[in-house]
Amino acid sequence: MVRRLGGTSKQFADQALLLLKSTHAIFAPKSNSMTRMTNVQHEIDERTNLTNSNKFELLLFRLGADSALGQSELFGINVFKVREIVAMPSITPIVGATPHSLGIVNLRGQVIPVFDLPGIVGCKPKTGLNIMLVTEYARSTQAFAVESVEDIVRLDWKQVLSADNSGAGRNMVTSIARLDGSSDGTRLAQVLDVEAILQMVSPSAESDMNMDAQKVGPELKLRAGTMILAADDSFVARSLIERGLKAMHAPFEMTKSGKEAWERLNAIADAAEAEGKTVLDKICLVLTDLEMPEMDGFTLTRKIKQDPRFSRIPVVIHSSLSGSANEDHVRSVGADAYVAKFVAEDLAKTIRSVLPH
Repeated sequence: MVRRLGGTSKQFADQALLLLKSTHAIFAPKSNSMTRMTNVQHEIDERTNLTNSNKFELLLFRLGADSALGQSELFGINVFKVREIVAMPSITPIVGATPHSLGIVNLRGQVIPVFDLPGIVGCKPKTGLNIMLVTEYARSTQAFAVESVEDIVRLDWKQVLSADNSGAGRNMVTSIARLDGSSDGTRLAQVLDVEAILQMVSPSAESDMNMDAQKVGPELKLRAGTMILAADDSFVARSLIERGLKAMHAPFEMTKSGKEAWERLNAIADAAEAEGKTVLDKICLVLTDLEMPEMDGFTLTRKIKQDPRFSRIPVVIHSSLSGSANEDHVRSVGADAYVAKFVAEDLAKTIRSVLPH
């Protein structure tokens, strides 16, 4: 059930904070209460274990009336990307700021840029910008102002469909979450493509993915006839990855989800067998995102490593979900390496490190 959190902006934030309490260590209670700590750790472990079952948790929020129908729709972001939820603080405007930049805020000793998310997506808040979502994404911290926070819902990635198949705007919406399953009339939430949004509002967001040949190194030497199979649901991410692989002169095929990558891998294996070859004669590496509709990167990696046909294929997880917890998950499913988005030099170095020499 999706419920609307009520009260003042401070009460909005306090209630939302309770929802996130067991997700991140920063919200854990003090160690003087072992019972409470044990309970919170149990909840953290439970959420962590979602990655073993193709499930995740989505923070739902509203941005105000849309320009088309004047309705206040639900939007979502993966809980693992949200560091904090706070009532809207005092913001310091910055001279010459980019459009949709509200300014900066000092939070826990860190100066963080704040962006007007309703303005970015074309919504008009009815009650104002009441809540600030502090997110950690692709090696950076930034905050987004929203009208209200609704709830955290637990979903199977099978309930999430690619926005490419729904007619949604591919530049800002990466997928559509069916909150009540596949039944008719299910409530829908638009999962925002934070990669695309950050590229729009921050001129420096793409700077680290500079395709300088000196940064990515010499041409990648792959076994003759092989290629890299890549999977990412973000249009912007796919574009950046394609540019990076082209800069390395690496042949590749791009897919838009873990499910599509898995189906393509099986099709390539069947074609190789028909030629009297193995899939290793066709695919030298799989490069995958973590958050993807229908099948996430954890599940894709696990299926690859548990299948005798594919288990020897190196898998590199390339994700904006940072932190030691996610890196532990990566190791637990058998991935050969993890690299955070988006630094071309790091991506090239990681790919080279897992390929046979």
